[in-house]
Amino acid sequence: MPPSPQLIGRAVRVLVCTEQKTFVTRELEEVRVTFEGIDGDRHAGHTRPADVRTPWYPKGTPIRNTRQLSLVSTEELAVVAETLGIPKVLASWLGANLELVGIPRLTFLPPGSRIFFPEDAVLAVEGENEPCIGPGKVIGEHHPDKEKLASRFVKAAWEKRGLVAWVDRPGVIRAGDEVRVMLPKPVTYVLP
Repeated sequence: MPPSPQLIGRAVRVLVCTEQKTFVTRELEEVRVTFEGIDGDRHAGHTRPADVRTPWYPKGTPIRNTRQLSLVSTEELAVVAETLGIPKVLASWLGANLELVGIPRLTFLPPGSRIFFPEDAVLAVEGENEPCIGPGKVIGEHHPDKEKLASRFVKAAWEKRGLVAWVDRPGVIRAGDEVRVMLPKPVTYVLP
């Protein structure tokens, strides 16, 4: 069987949010990831409470945390900024933990993709991180002269908001790291 296709990119920024009152992240040079995520990050943990993203469970039910890290693309952030008519959208404004460059259409990486870092860390992609109004409000605070940025962000960032992932293998992630993406084997499921 031929190997899965691979993509090569680079980690531009590594970010963390240790505050519970905000989701805005701050930049670090490196982070150590464990099976719980980034130590101290507000999204770390083996479990998380069910919310609107998991309507098949009662709200608040403890479920496995497959949203430990948020990843965005430099290229996609630029498209969102252009659509909004502003100079830039920062990864930190979206609460991202990693900003990656060089991976075409990052948001479209399929669930099950693996992202490998040089110092052992591997992230497993859960899926798209659908845009919501919260980051739009943060962007609006930085551009008070622009009308309705909060609501316009949702449409502008649709299919460009990035991904959520969990730690598949602990290790260190550094800004500047080369990253290798391994796509899962394509599967077509047909009902019998």
